[in-house]
Amino acid sequence: MSLNQLIQKCSNNDTKAQSELYQLFSSKLFALCLKYSRNYVEAEDNLQDAFVTIFNKISQYNNKGSFEGWLKRITINTALQCYRNKGVFDIVNEDLIEDVVIEIEDDDITIDYLLGIIQELPDRYRLVFNLYVLDGYSHKDIASMLNITTGTSKSNLARARQVLKDKIEHYKTSLNSQTL
Repeated sequence: MSLNQLIQKCSNNDTKAQSELYQLFSSKLFALCLKYSRNYVEAEDNLQDAFVTIFNKISQYNNKGSFEGWLKRITINTALQCYRNKGVFDIVNEDLIEDVVIEIEDDDITIDYLLGIIQELPDRYRLVFNLYVLDGYSHKDIASMLNITTGTSKSNLARARQVLKDKIEHYKTSLNSQTL
């Protein structure tokens, strides 16, 4: 069955087609949920909520742009919904923002370690970092998605980078002291 046929059957509430669509995309969308959730259980809840929204709105998909992109946008918006209007973002003066560059040239730092420290970031930093660095959204888009200002998005990104830089430097220092 083609993707277009599957979408059409899902829009007619065909449960077999919905199950097939879920099987096709759930692992990718769950990975996305993990990036924007505090933990595994919250990611599972967000994935469930995202698929409810997807199945309710699938008839609105009009074949403009990638279907997978449409699914990802719904999933990200679902995961971000719990953070909107909760005041988890810091508002700061944009003039105080300095750009932090993280350089990683050490083979001892694994991708698992990096993903782990990103997941440990406070919500406001993790969300902006993931949206900007990992998913390529602009600060203007992030501000709109999270109901914050562009300056707040920039400051939270800078703070996330600083926290990550500090953790990486601490990790490198502890590795060096172990090898001495």
